[in-house]
Amino acid sequence: MSALRAAVVGGGIIGAATARRLTECGATVTLFEKEHDLAAHQTGHNSGVVHAGLYYTPGSLKARLCRRGVDLLRDYATERNLPYEECGKLVVALDGSELGRLDAISARATENGVPGVRRIGPQEIEAIEPRARGVAALHSPHTAIVDYVAITTALAGDVVAAGGTVRTGIEVTGLSPRGDEVLVGTGSGTEAFDLVITCAGLQSDRLARAAGDAATPRIVPFLGDYYLLRPELSTAVRGLIYPVPDPRYPFLGVHLTKRIDGSIMLGPNAFLSPGREAYARRSGSARDLWDAIAFPGFARFAARNVPAALRELRTAVSTREFVTEAAKYVPGLTVADVVRGPRGIRAQAMNADGSLEDDFVVTGHGRLVHLRNAPSPGATSSMAIAEYLVDAALERVAR
Repeated sequence: MSALRAAVVGGGIIGAATARRLTECGATVTLFEKEHDLAAHQTGHNSGVVHAGLYYTPGSLKARLCRRGVDLLRDYATERNLPYEECGKLVVALDGSELGRLDAISARATENGVPGVRRIGPQEIEAIEPRARGVAALHSPHTAIVDYVAITTALAGDVVAAGGTVRTGIEVTGLSPRGDEVLVGTGSGTEAFDLVITCAGLQSDRLARAAGDAATPRIVPFLGDYYLLRPELSTAVRGLIYPVPDPRYPFLGVHLTKRIDGSIMLGPNAFLSPGREAYARRSGSARDLWDAIAFPGFARFAARNVPAALRELRTAVSTREFVTEAAKYVPGLTVADVVRGPRGIRAQAMNADGSLEDDFVVTGHGRLVHLRNAPSPGATSSMAIAEYLVDAALERVAR
């Protein structure tokens, strides 16, 4: 019997991990990526954190796949001699009003099986992060940082070593089920595969809809700007310093993150992006912006989140406001201490009622499987998501 012919669309870390998993299951795999480099979008524009699983609803895909993904990612990095640093994380309560939410996170972390998490007071906060301040915190000692681009490159190398093909600079323009095959259209023509898995991130909804999937959830892109501490201040933060999530706001807010190269990143904020791939300031896409603001779900989302939008707008237009948010956790930081850093764009899936999809979303029909939503901790969970997607795909083939 000939090997299963499989295609994966999207060369971020989840697509590369999925392609590798398919080769482990004996498939002949082709990985398509429209950019000339892998990890060119969300994978290459995030902070590099390996999340331990503190926040996620117990029993959700996020909670389950994050914990499984951490183990797989750590073992893979160790095996391949790729950098992996358990620098630890503090979730800091600034005052008594946040203590109840801190306790709720602690309970979730325990239920999710996150190892080593404990609540600490001001003196221990200062011992772990000398410049941080708060009335209490959760300490997650095993939260880590990595180089996700390096991991993606290694995963893709495994695909090639197993006899697969990685085709960069090739945009998939159409997917058409035909009997027991799926036709994949590109600028070079059409090829037939026995199954196709799409991991298209910022373009995931468009590709899925073109293949006959539901119109929602819709991807609404949110940009996140970062600043970097000046190199001479890189020792001011030893690990990760995060706020306690506030349920009034849809996004977490500015935090401080050590990166694998030793630099310290502040951010991100979150504001509607003028384009799905508008990484350069003053860039954008009229089509992308219209798709977002004309989507009825976005108007409903915006109407419910005016205070959050105003908060994020302040940090989007003012470096001082941005740094002020970070200085709540590390007092004394000023505008003079930072330089402008990179920009990321989050592929946020939104429903027609304006609600944000909080969990990973997998859809599809026939021999097509679509990953429609994979926000944080998507990169952390990548190798576990790959297992989940491949299991779903092979089940379809077996029907």
